[in-house]
Amino acid sequence: MSFLKGSTEDSYKPVVNGDTTAASYWFNWRVLLCALCILVSAVFSLFMIWKYEDRRKSDGHVTGEDTTNQEHGGLLYDDEMWSPCLKGVHPGWLLGFRVVAFFVLLVMLIIIAFVDGGSIFYYYTQWTFTLITIYFGLGSLLSSYGCYEYRHRPLGDKVDDMEIGSERGVYSPNAPDSGSKAFNKKPTPKEGRKLADIWGYLFQIIFQMNAGAVVLTDCVFWFIIVPFLAINNYSLSFLDINMHTINVVLLIGDTALNCLRFPLFRIGYFFMWTVTFVIFQWILHACVSIWWPYPFLDLASSFAPLWYIAVALMHLPCYGIFVLVIKLKHFLLSRWFPQSYQRAR
Repeated sequence: MSFLKGSTEDSYKPVVNGDTTAASYWFNWRVLLCALCILVSAVFSLFMIWKYEDRRKSDGHVTGEDTTNQEHGGLLYDDEMWSPCLKGVHPGWLLGFRVVAFFVLLVMLIIIAFVDGGSIFYYYTQWTFTLITIYFGLGSLLSSYGCYEYRHRPLGDKVDDMEIGSERGVYSPNAPDSGSKAFNKKPTPKEGRKLADIWGYLFQIIFQMNAGAVVLTDCVFWFIIVPFLAINNYSLSFLDINMHTINVVLLIGDTALNCLRFPLFRIGYFFMWTVTFVIFQWILHACVSIWWPYPFLDLASSFAPLWYIAVALMHLPCYGIFVLVIKLKHFLLSRWFPQSYQRAR
């Protein structure tokens, strides 16, 4: 399996710069500035989640309070978890894609863990790779449920005239007289809109976390780590290259097919995902003197605060790149399939 790992003599091996368990390593101005950066990121993410996340009632129906918050995209309907974005396309196509993607990612994850060992999970890349594998696994289950629901629907309900506001989260009938009263009216079972359960919301949140994390992972790898390795004449393995390519390809493929909304405020979950990883690394290094998975996380460097701030700010364009992917999808599919594409308003 040497072709998978690459040459062991030319591969990058992290080194330990000082004793990370010593008090002097942590009690200095660099750590204070880095901690402040982490704190600001955590407060920002928690504020976004608290302010804009939908507060649903336990009865599964939209209340008057919920309708006023629809513009924030907090609501998610049950069939949006498993419906393709083109009307009339059977959900089995989306199910097939998710099942194949899940097994491809799972096999790759097992191979990576076998070849490189459990220490590979110190890396943010493996955290994100595991998260996207979970996404496709959960998506496969929800799509299986969706195929069952689709099969048992009345024929007239399988092709409806509903339009999805994917950006803002507004779900409104495609009728000429749907004015403000129709918008503010409480949905009823006849309107066919059943709210998603906790698993649906979790699925959508994981989707949006992956959207930012996958772009961040691949950007850091290709634009920061690869040049660093090239300058120092280190080699890249087949697994490294494949792992930082297939994740974004499969996620964009699912994005092109699915019917999920993409409310912008859920960038808060993306920030919190990275904050959790950094806090985990800090706790681990405070207890055990071990190498840092990424050189720019090393707090011994005088440039550490700048690196932490730069990576935190990178979250915004990385998330924005995927927002542009969503907008490009809306633009192209609404042009190519104007009658069947469930497009944003």
